[in-house]
Amino acid sequence: MLYWLVGSCWAEDFSPWLEEFQPSSLSQQQQIEELRWFKQAAQPYQGITIRAISERINTHWYEATVIAPLFYQLTGIKVIHEISGEDDVVKKLQSQMDLGINYYDIYVSDSDLIGGHFRSRNIVNLSQFMQHQGKDVTLPSLDIDDFIGLAFTTGPYGDLLQLPDQQFANLYWYRQDWFKRPELQQQFQTIYGYPLAVPVNWSAYEDIAEFFTEHVKEIDGQKVYGHMDYGKRDPSLGWRISDAWLSMAGMGDVGLPNGVPVDEWGIRRHGCRPVGASMRRGGALDSPAAIYAIQKYVDWLKRYAPPEAQKMTFSQAGAEIAKGHIAQQIFWYTAFTADLSQPDLAVTDKDGLPLWRVAPSPRGAYWQPGMKSGYQDVGAWTLVKSTPLKRQQAAWLYAQFNVAKTVSLRKTMVGLTPIRQSDVMSKPFSERSAELGGLVEFYQSNARNEWTPTGLNVPNYPALSSLWWQYIGRASDHGEAVPQIMKELAQSMDLALAKIGQDNPGPCSPKLISAQQAELWLAHPGSPKPKLANEKPPGKTLSYSELIKQWQP
Repeated sequence: MLYWLVGSCWAEDFSPWLEEFQPSSLSQQQQIEELRWFKQAAQPYQGITIRAISERINTHWYEATVIAPLFYQLTGIKVIHEISGEDDVVKKLQSQMDLGINYYDIYVSDSDLIGGHFRSRNIVNLSQFMQHQGKDVTLPSLDIDDFIGLAFTTGPYGDLLQLPDQQFANLYWYRQDWFKRPELQQQFQTIYGYPLAVPVNWSAYEDIAEFFTEHVKEIDGQKVYGHMDYGKRDPSLGWRISDAWLSMAGMGDVGLPNGVPVDEWGIRRHGCRPVGASMRRGGALDSPAAIYAIQKYVDWLKRYAPPEAQKMTFSQAGAEIAKGHIAQQIFWYTAFTADLSQPDLAVTDKDGLPLWRVAPSPRGAYWQPGMKSGYQDVGAWTLVKSTPLKRQQAAWLYAQFNVAKTVSLRKTMVGLTPIRQSDVMSKPFSERSAELGGLVEFYQSNARNEWTPTGLNVPNYPALSSLWWQYIGRASDHGEAVPQIMKELAQSMDLALAKIGQDNPGPCSPKLISAQQAELWLAHPGSPKPKLANEKPPGKTLSYSELIKQWQP
């Protein structure tokens, strides 16, 4: 398809890039114009070597092994793009901000850190950068409005602090082939009195988990389970809980992308200032809804998941559903869609098409319309002020190259972590619907706006995130009582918030309000909410086709 350009000097210059970055939402001529701009804009930075770091997912491997070398060949800017664990990326970013030493020139930092970024004033304000110091190295065709995750990377005053690079949601995952079996449908209907289909609420999820683990037990001679999770006392346990369990249960307040004034971390905010996580200070981390969420997590893990899951971490548990013995998972990270679509797996058919589907995760008893429905991870390019300006500018060129329309659709097709509306609605992405088990339909719908990262209520993600796994691990791994653990977790979160405020005072720093009787806050509308008389309403399911219709814009 490039033959028509033979004879053109630009075709000879840009053929390697045009061949690799297909498909693209741009025409070939538009791609050439973007590539030409990068080549010219990078001239003052030729010979520089910059260092970038990001977490270990397929999208970033593609960037490090394919995009970075092509960027070097095009611009003369060499990039050492390091791939590491998410926890390590966070620690290195925090170290650079604390010490002012330029370890890396740019980070792909989760937007979960946005609350700390805007308060720390250590992060380059990209809106201002693009207008001033970075004006000459900002791609004219960047088309900021085409990004679908801007709400997650924008500060409270409307400034863009991070540029989305990849994003993925956690959605309900289930074995559609098992759910369609007539004998299983009949058995489930007889026992529970409603159809075996996609669960809309936690009651139905729990029934289905019990059904497969305790009633079906075996399928085609293989032991099967109705639920999958992990519970080892490990830092990754914190992500599992803070990402989605409490928000799906309905612990926080109404509001998108995060509840106002109480979000999924249970932290109340007055204006931009966090004021407490415990119910005595208007928070919800020890509220009935939070206890309900964690109790369900513990109960389901122990009763319906494989026994070994309780000793697993995030990385160990991730591959379990590929073995073909799990019926459903309440939320599963779509970043693994490419890995779970391989034709030699037990969860794909002979043609390599998925036997599974993703759908909206069921909602807990406390959930209300207008609340977030799940978690979406947004990795975003982040510049730190301690990086010298010339290195910031060179790194900014590399960041933009990774998300430019010349590159982004091809990167989306490889990593399946879309960031642009033009890519999501493109014909090549739409044509992969059958092989991606519902991912295309999710991203082409407005539902994607209800899956959101950690928000502005969390003033320092690294400082607070370690509390989650240490306390929740006592329930999942040691079997301690959930109400007492959540009470202690909320108190510890309050103390940590107070320390953050004391160490870094400012107009949006945490400052605890006076403690009151929890009953006074429970009598107020919104979160924290009083305990429901019945936390298990009747189970409700919908067919997959009905759910897909609900997703359509």
